[in-house]
Amino acid sequence: MLISLDGFRWDYVARFKPPFLSKFIQDGVQAESLIPTFPSKTFPNHYTIATGMFPDKHGIVSNSFYSHEKGLTYSIGNRKVVEDGTFYKGTPLWIQAGRSGMVTASYFFVGSEANIMGSWPTYYKKYNESVKNEERVSQALKWLALPAKERPHLITMYFSDMDDTGHRFGPNADADLIKTLMKLDKNLESLFQGVKATGLPVNIIIVSDHGMAEVPKEQYIATDSLKNDSRYRLVDNGALLNIHVKNNQNLEEVLSLLRQKENHFKVYKTSETPGFEYDPKNPDWGQIQIIPDFGYYFAKQDKIETVISKSKTPFGVHGYDPKHKEMHGIFYANGPGFKSGHEIAAVKNIHIYPLVCKILGLPVPPNIDGNLQVVQEVLK
Repeated sequence: MLISLDGFRWDYVARFKPPFLSKFIQDGVQAESLIPTFPSKTFPNHYTIATGMFPDKHGIVSNSFYSHEKGLTYSIGNRKVVEDGTFYKGTPLWIQAGRSGMVTASYFFVGSEANIMGSWPTYYKKYNESVKNEERVSQALKWLALPAKERPHLITMYFSDMDDTGHRFGPNADADLIKTLMKLDKNLESLFQGVKATGLPVNIIIVSDHGMAEVPKEQYIATDSLKNDSRYRLVDNGALLNIHVKNNQNLEEVLSLLRQKENHFKVYKTSETPGFEYDPKNPDWGQIQIIPDFGYYFAKQDKIETVISKSKTPFGVHGYDPKHKEMHGIFYANGPGFKSGHEIAAVKNIHIYPLVCKILGLPVPPNIDGNLQVVQEVLK
């Protein structure tokens, strides 16, 4: 069972001591933190966990990006593109397990609603944020109660609570975060107790896609003054702007034009952008990246005005270079396959995929970026 707690920062358990998760970790394994890939956004990192590949290779390069192949923009709010499997490269875990004849299930995991290579998980749900955690837990336990032939060997799940609260109040709003976390902790305990009651040998891995950093309202940067539709296309991802220079425009001239406007942000050629762990080759990044200083964030002017008028607190954001530890997430695991009371150093999220393959006895595709050896010591 692979469970994602969106926006769950690496230090929340130590800070807030949720009773169930604390015990889960104590009896199982943990990494100091889980290092996201750049940009530290929800969709690219969930799909990296699902495929063991960096976004450059799996194709979901950010929450929004312009696809050169299709001539259209992928955006997480657009149901049609989110469910279009041709955007998603690599072999997600549910497809890899399905190829070995395993039944699979997903309750909201990035990519699981899309027809990837003509396939979906055996059981899956279309994303609907209004579905209560209790319903998600109940359904997972119903799947485990199915007869052996219909019962999933792999279940992926998703909970957005900590991300929602982190965005709204920021990662230093302890009272709000504790309130959300204690409720979520109870949901996870119900799930864990229900799994235990089945008597099945279930291994549970709990991860998150990224952490959270605080942005004061005054440190939003309006993208309006950077727009120039005649020279380039701008795709805004808050902590990263992708610039796609139009064919008849000179790249150096556009770079020079944008660099003259630098103010709490820097303009880079994509190949020279800090944050990437590899040489970015995917054309969907665009040729130029604009990166705000840490603690600053891009948005449209009208959105900034709305945000400032509605809130008295700083906000939480993510997407920055993972060298900032505030961007790190969690890796906890517990079950018959895992050691007890074992901790490893911070680890990249690309290595989760081969670990799950090892537990399920699946072959690992040759073209992934993850490596089992990095995390193998957590297994008995």
